[in-house]
Amino acid sequence: MHTVPLSEFRANASAMLDLVEQGETVRILRHGKPVAELVPLKAEEAAAKVPSWKRPFEPVVLPPGVSLSQAVLDERNESPW
Repeated sequence: MHTVPLSEFRANASAMLDLVEQGETVRILRHGKPVAELVPLKAEEAAAKVPSWKRPFEPVVLPPGVSLSQAVLDERNESPW
């Protein structure tokens, strides 16, 4: 773990983030007291941060002879709310 005063962190923020990327923890002090810790993300947390619109999805398969607009209307009518 690296412990740095706030002034040093401000001056070397990029280098501190490089350390965190390498798996190190950086503790930031203000007036000699710890106020924050930068810790690396766990692999599953990093994967969970992918927005839903970037995640893969299964394509919609419509029954033969049904248009997309009709399928949407049917789904709306079947919805309980």
